[in-house]
Amino acid sequence: MNSKLKLWTGLGVATALMGSGLAGCAGEGGEGGEGDEAAQSGEAGEGGEAGEGGEAAGGEGEGGEAGADVGALELPNRLAFMSGHVAAGLALYRAGDAEAAAPHLLHPVSETHASERVGLEELGFDPAPFEAVSAALEAGKPAAEIEPQLAAAEANLREVRGKAGGDEVAVIRFLMDTAVAEYSVAVSDGKVTDPAEYQDAWGFTRVAWQMAADLDTPRAEDVRTQLTAMLALWPEEGPIPPADPAPAGQVSALASKVALALPQPAS
Repeated sequence: MNSKLKLWTGLGVATALMGSGLAGCAGEGGEGGEGDEAAQSGEAGEGGEAGEGGEAAGGEGEGGEAGADVGALELPNRLAFMSGHVAAGLALYRAGDAEAAAPHLLHPVSETHASERVGLEELGFDPAPFEAVSAALEAGKPAAEIEPQLAAAEANLREVRGKAGGDEVAVIRFLMDTAVAEYSVAVSDGKVTDPAEYQDAWGFTRVAWQMAADLDTPRAEDVRTQLTAMLALWPEEGPIPPADPAPAGQVSALASKVALALPQPAS
């Protein structure tokens, strides 16, 4: 565990802003991780649109090949992107897969992902609980021993998201595009071929679902219903890759329904 954490901490961020498409977050633990060089591109969900300014975030390709930085995203999207990784990491840690959780949970603490955190301290971002979680992972502690720190990490990100402002409808659209793109990379031929992307897609969907809880739009309940159905495409205990994952088309179709239930952007 220690050697892997040190390796992950040194990984570079290779991202690409590709309209409504997105380069997958390849190389984050799991199969297709260490040694895989190229992050594949995924396409945005049918009916989905890129987030604010038409931006989409890319992920971390091992080897650190230079691409556009996640830090180029507007702050609300950047915070949602980081929150998705954290959500996946915490779920995996609680499910007993600390090794898969580790790379996701490095986003709030490692220098590799420092550009994602620019401006967050002013909004109350507290790295302490995330540092405690990372230390516990490295020490091999089970999640049950540090549940207060896990809960504190979640609470801090919710608080920061609440202060970040931005258009929550646009952020949910961004998360849907990102989730569809990641899932399209993760699943092929009826198998999870990239576990890290499968986990990322769950994290982005989970954050969208959390944001939709307070959504106040004409079809907000429809948004919540479709996001709940979308989350149900992953195992109940979290994004642990199953033998028979849902087809990418199902994820795309539900994300499209979410997008259609949201207020449409002005033309």
